[in-house]
Amino acid sequence: MSSRGSTFAAFGTAVALLTLTACSSATTGTASGPAGAVPVAVATSSPDAGAPPGAEILGRPGVGEPFTLTIGATDTARPDKFEVTVEEVRCGEPLDPAVVAHAAESVGEPTPTPTPEGGKQYCVVALEVLNVGRSEAIWSAGDVVTLNVDDTAYSQSLADADHAYDYRQYWYSKGKAAPSFGLNPGSTGPDFGIFQIPADDEPTTVWVSSGTSLESFDGPEPGYLVQLTPTD
Repeated sequence: MSSRGSTFAAFGTAVALLTLTACSSATTGTASGPAGAVPVAVATSSPDAGAPPGAEILGRPGVGEPFTLTIGATDTARPDKFEVTVEEVRCGEPLDPAVVAHAAESVGEPTPTPTPEGGKQYCVVALEVLNVGRSEAIWSAGDVVTLNVDDTAYSQSLADADHAYDYRQYWYSKGKAAPSFGLNPGSTGPDFGIFQIPADDEPTTVWVSSGTSLESFDGPEPGYLVQLTPTD
């Protein structure tokens, strides 16, 4: 699949999303992040595959279906709240040439064309984030999102995080500030995650934590398991 792009659309309703159908066999690839693949639920036939073991799954929306994250203590007067929508997951294509050109422009010199690690492909996760809280707040997909192939979760490497930052800067130049720059109540902005998965694989879910990281001292943070594959 390395030479073709794949865009995953929303499938079914929340009721239909209770059973996950794997679109490819389980893989033994390692994560692109320096710490390796994040542990996830073991059974690929489980609807929980892709979520950290023991994590509370708050919902299983599809692509294009919004869900609400409440960040921080819910008993505070003004907890940060965001309505997040995974708009698209695109794999097997080079990073956006306009983004790459803008990044080169910003440093004032040519830069090498980004290429994935050997045997891997880029996947770009595009999200839309709306501040539905009561005060200005900051949010970023960087530390709270994994892209999963069945029961294997992939995090962003440092290089991937730099590319995601380039996407945010590009859209900021177009007048669309990312939530990592701060959003006022009622304001919306795009965010991005860049991941590398094996070239022959297709992602099945996206895990989005409702905390400021994937795990806290008490264990995995709760989150949403966004479905990318058709369900029965």
